[in-house]
Amino acid sequence: MQQFPGPAQPLIARMTEAALAAPEKAVAYQGAPGANSHIAALGAFPDCLPLPCFGFGDAIDAVREGRADRAIIPIENSQHGRVADMHFLLPESGLVIIGEYFLPIRHAMMSIGERARIRQAISHEQALGQCRHWLAGQGISALAYPDTAGAAARVREMDDPEIAALAPPMAAELYGLTLHEASIADADHNTTRFVVLAREAVPAAADTPMMTTLMFAVKNVPAALYKALGGFATNGINLTKLESYQREGSFAASEFYCDVEGGPGDAALDRALEELRFQTKWVRLLGTYPRARKRGGD
Repeated sequence: MQQFPGPAQPLIARMTEAALAAPEKAVAYQGAPGANSHIAALGAFPDCLPLPCFGFGDAIDAVREGRADRAIIPIENSQHGRVADMHFLLPESGLVIIGEYFLPIRHAMMSIGERARIRQAISHEQALGQCRHWLAGQGISALAYPDTAGAAARVREMDDPEIAALAPPMAAELYGLTLHEASIADADHNTTRFVVLAREAVPAAADTPMMTTLMFAVKNVPAALYKALGGFATNGINLTKLESYQREGSFAASEFYCDVEGGPGDAALDRALEELRFQTKWVRLLGTYPRARKRGGD
């Protein structure tokens, strides 16, 4: 808690005390009170006790150690792409993905003083990236901060009228700031997809459309990715996301993060996964969970 700005700490202390008293209702998230992840936790689990954590790793640890039943973590944004570090944290977390949640994002600008005096805005790098054209047009420079609502608390702590925060409107109320602009993202479709993590998988109701998230490493052979994905094509499995990433300083993009429709037990997907295992170095299933939104452009 000492890493959060002073104005956020009393709120965090109260929320943490409540969550630790009932860990079965606690949902860990990264950020200060008022962050988008806080809003997502309440949206996905209206009766939960949100547990604020300073970093993504801290939220994951809260679940691993039993201080929270679940964690809700942003994985990608429709405007700014994937959230940094999550593709490395998820495989090593020991947790499983049990759900997904889509949150429309509203970035607001807030400060302690008048709108005309603002020269700099601080926020999470994702928020700054999603508002970069708007900020440039206003002549406002950007400075990265670990989370959006924490930036709002930091602005209150600095007491400088030339520095604003980009954060959800809820943060202005929590930290006593003046709300200048209520929605400044560069794109109207700005939405963040969150995944819900738990220690164990949760059985889904029958006939529920499912998603499966997995990772794999291709072999060092010609057409390795083509061969790895062939089983999905021949079995009619829809891949909704495929991303490559690098590990340990290597410039060989040989590991992949993948979302597919369906779950183990579906005959077609089972055949596709069998082919994938044959064609790759390794495959790791990160979770199968109910689909929150139909893919395919609708």
